[in-house]
Amino acid sequence: MAGAEQALPQTSQTAARIMRGGRVVACPIDDTLLLVIGAGAPVAGQVPAQINDDPATATSASIIGWRLASQPPTATHGFAALLPTNDAGRPLTTLRLGQEGSPRRYIFGPRTLAVRDSVTVLAELAGAQLAEVLDPLVDAMMQMSTGRRRLAAIVALIQARKGSDGFLEFVGETHEGAIFLRGWARAADPGNARVIVCGENPVVADCGIATFSRQDIPQGGAGFIGLLAASEPLRARDIEGLAYRGRGGWRYASVHEHRLIGGPTETPGHIRSVLLQTHSTPAVLLRLRSAANSFEGRETISTLPVPVRLGVDNIFQANSGAFLISGWLLDPDEHVQSVRLRRGQSEMRLDDRWTRLERSDVTDAFTEEPLFKSMLDRETHPHGFIVFAGGLGADGVAPLHLELTLKDSRRAFLPLTPARLPPRQAVLRQIKSIDPENWGLTEIVDRQIVPFLCASESPSPGVGAILDAGAFDEASGPPIIVAAGQAEEKELAPFLGLLALDPQTRHAPIALVLHSECFRRQAGRIRQLAQFYRLPLRLMSAETADVYDLLEAGIRALSSDPVVLLAGSLLPRRSGWYGRLVSAYEESGGIISPTLAYEDHSVRWAGSWADAQSENSLSGRYAGYPLSAVTGLKLTRIAAASFECCIMPREAFLVAGGFAGSYLGSRQKGQDLGLRLSRSGIESWWLPSVQMLGSDEPFSTGSASAAPLVERIDERLFSARWAPQPQGEGNRIKEASA
Repeated sequence: MAGAEQALPQTSQTAARIMRGGRVVACPIDDTLLLVIGAGAPVAGQVPAQINDDPATATSASIIGWRLASQPPTATHGFAALLPTNDAGRPLTTLRLGQEGSPRRYIFGPRTLAVRDSVTVLAELAGAQLAEVLDPLVDAMMQMSTGRRRLAAIVALIQARKGSDGFLEFVGETHEGAIFLRGWARAADPGNARVIVCGENPVVADCGIATFSRQDIPQGGAGFIGLLAASEPLRARDIEGLAYRGRGGWRYASVHEHRLIGGPTETPGHIRSVLLQTHSTPAVLLRLRSAANSFEGRETISTLPVPVRLGVDNIFQANSGAFLISGWLLDPDEHVQSVRLRRGQSEMRLDDRWTRLERSDVTDAFTEEPLFKSMLDRETHPHGFIVFAGGLGADGVAPLHLELTLKDSRRAFLPLTPARLPPRQAVLRQIKSIDPENWGLTEIVDRQIVPFLCASESPSPGVGAILDAGAFDEASGPPIIVAAGQAEEKELAPFLGLLALDPQTRHAPIALVLHSECFRRQAGRIRQLAQFYRLPLRLMSAETADVYDLLEAGIRALSSDPVVLLAGSLLPRRSGWYGRLVSAYEESGGIISPTLAYEDHSVRWAGSWADAQSENSLSGRYAGYPLSAVTGLKLTRIAAASFECCIMPREAFLVAGGFAGSYLGSRQKGQDLGLRLSRSGIESWWLPSVQMLGSDEPFSTGSASAAPLVERIDERLFSARWAPQPQGEGNRIKEASA
């Protein structure tokens, strides 16, 4: 027990020993700062200091001194010193304070004190002068770097004043990340203040304070509201009190036991309920007014008393957090200063980057409205917009909304619920509403749609249901992956018949990949046909209608290497094509494609060569020639193969990342992968002696009117991804997600 008493000395005994003079006690604030309390001759200010008579510890101490009320013969003044040190945990024996010629030497007590004990010792030693000691001591510590342990020590010092200076009665969060406080205090000054938000992990924050009169609090107190802005996120429920420097020094206001906690949608109303009663600096009142007018989860634009209205027709969000937004803004009198997309503390201004569109329907809808009557020009209708917004983050918790700010600083809001779609599907939906003859089409494509596709991530396609309609696993040879789109659904029976009539493909493993809806309709019928023809067929479903995505889903679902790819829109001109492709692959490797021809026996594709003007562009040398002009040619090295029909190493396909999912059509999608494989050293070959018949790959949406716009978007996207870089950087591929 005696040892325990020595280990934990009574603070009153410690204070009495210090009063004898020549002795000091130390409290490690953290690893690099000591608080030393002692008594002796008068000393204050910045004083040279040395620990344990070691010159290597020489430093400068910040000292606050005071005259002792009860002065023993050996001491007239008490002092508290802050000593920076490299090792606050080292054994402490002596302390020297002052210049080399006349230093004062002190002996450390045998034990260091905890912060709470040192605060008690300081309070006993300072007595009635505690306030005059605490405030400069805290000021000095606040001017230093403030870690969590230092802040906890500062709060303990401030709390050494007896009693609380007031209470926090309401703590509310805002969507912008600020914390709103309401309560009362005796010493709160209006204006901006640097405060300590107290809790398990205290933090320093700026607080804009406004005060107001209250009759329900102790005399001398005043009501106050404050808006906290910290460098790190704060949660209302974690706040236990507020330390601030008010009239007469540092004070502490604790959270009332019956305090209310408000969410982001409730807080603005609490601010508005008291804001008109308060007074503070103009800057603080402006911040509070802005917070009072912040987003509450409801639409407020339609209630504006000025002729301004805003609507959103479509908002699509890709997996990466990129947005594609289209809508309209009606502002004939130019009241609007800015339009922003916001989510929590993240925001992006839209009106300085969007593309405006003609929207006569908006003009017609508001012509008879009283606010807009006689203000709308019947000849021009520049009310529509389409905009890409990226970099906002994928935070799915905070609500997404548009914030419209008027030139008089008023704000209004429009909540948004984005449709989460793959970027390709989002763009296809969006372009249905764009007139191909629109004068702003080039800017829409270049500034909005292509950047949206480049910034979006497209997940790799995968298969869903799998149905074995034959002995697929027992068949030998590279598997034939057949992708049948919606246009080929009605031709599946004769297609399977042709595969069954060819002795080579009849015994080869066949993986038929269909869109899920087609799979649901045709699975039973295809299974019967496969069993009738005794084809080793595996049927797969995928949630995509694009032929290349169907092929990729099949590649990823199998483990064989190599694989043969075949679009369902193609038919072999003669039997034996499968064996000749396999033989050529075994001889040369790489990627090998046959000639693709139209049904009139003219060449549609017979190899891709690098364009003479750009190595990142491909051209077909024999397109349009009759088949007879190329049939006798030998296996030929080319720049890129055609993935509508080819044999290729599966591993190379996966290493390259597969097809780039951001393209809307098939042509550039195939060229893009071909160039990537070529850059990685995979050779491509054209086998002229094998021919496939078929038409051009139809656009998978089935919308012929959209095909020119799709082609234009893909060309711009291809150019953006393969644009030559400045000399020294190389030709870096601008990869969207593949």
